[in-house]
Amino acid sequence: MATANTRSLSRAMLTPSVIILFIWMAVPLALTLWYSFQTYNLLNPLNSGFAGWTNYYYFLTDPSFFTAFGNTLVLTISVLAITVIGGIFLGLLVDLPIFGRGIVRILVISPFFVMPTVSALVWKNMMFDPNYGIFAWIASVFGAQPVAWLQNYPLFSIIVIVSWEWLPFATLILLTALQSLDEEQKEAAGMDGARSISLFFYIVLPHLARAITVVILIETIFLLSVFAEILVTTSGGPGYASTNITYLIYHQALLDYDVGGASAGGVIAVILANIVAIFLVRIVGKNLER
Repeated sequence: MATANTRSLSRAMLTPSVIILFIWMAVPLALTLWYSFQTYNLLNPLNSGFAGWTNYYYFLTDPSFFTAFGNTLVLTISVLAITVIGGIFLGLLVDLPIFGRGIVRILVISPFFVMPTVSALVWKNMMFDPNYGIFAWIASVFGAQPVAWLQNYPLFSIIVIVSWEWLPFATLILLTALQSLDEEQKEAAGMDGARSISLFFYIVLPHLARAITVVILIETIFLLSVFAEILVTTSGGPGYASTNITYLIYHQALLDYDVGGASAGGVIAVILANIVAIFLVRIVGKNLER
């Protein structure tokens, strides 16, 4: 009897939080769905009405959508490749018994705690600037012509910035997994004549499989919604060269003032993100069951 009363009390105490959380999530989604079927432009709010599937049709057939979708895929896959490979390398390096290992670990992980807007500003003004940036100074030292990275290679520049932000996260997760590896396995393999490359591919890498899967899952969810770095540095340009789906929705809503079209884009982005998330969760589940 006491257990039943305790459960009822616990449910009653949790109910307000659950209701607030449901409203917090459901209301914005419901409004987005509503506006996605409406003709609503901020420049002419009186000319509104039911639009049916028109907003979805125009968003999906807009050439800028395919460009933004391709940029989103390139950005996500490139950053994942850089952070996973770089994270493994840095994790192995930091795991070595070197002098000042604690300080090195702090320096490696610290970029993850920098806000995206600040990171973008630092890279834009201190690294990529063709006149005063560090890359321009390095080019001048070797007698080469400085490169306007954000103008000539906008998407590559965004990939570099986002990779710099997420590489510490991958390193931290993979380093933790490395520290849980039983040293006796490595010592036994070494005594049997296994070389360093064989140790890595047959012992270390299989041990990191779960950690790598978790890194890919978490990073993908966030990489699909990269926004601040693009807004601060390239504003999606030149043209749509560095525009991803998130920035395209922002552009359509707050620069083109088309709330209906942007809402349709938001719904499409949510559907795509959920498809990717479900696919990755299944991969993670199968990996964790091994």
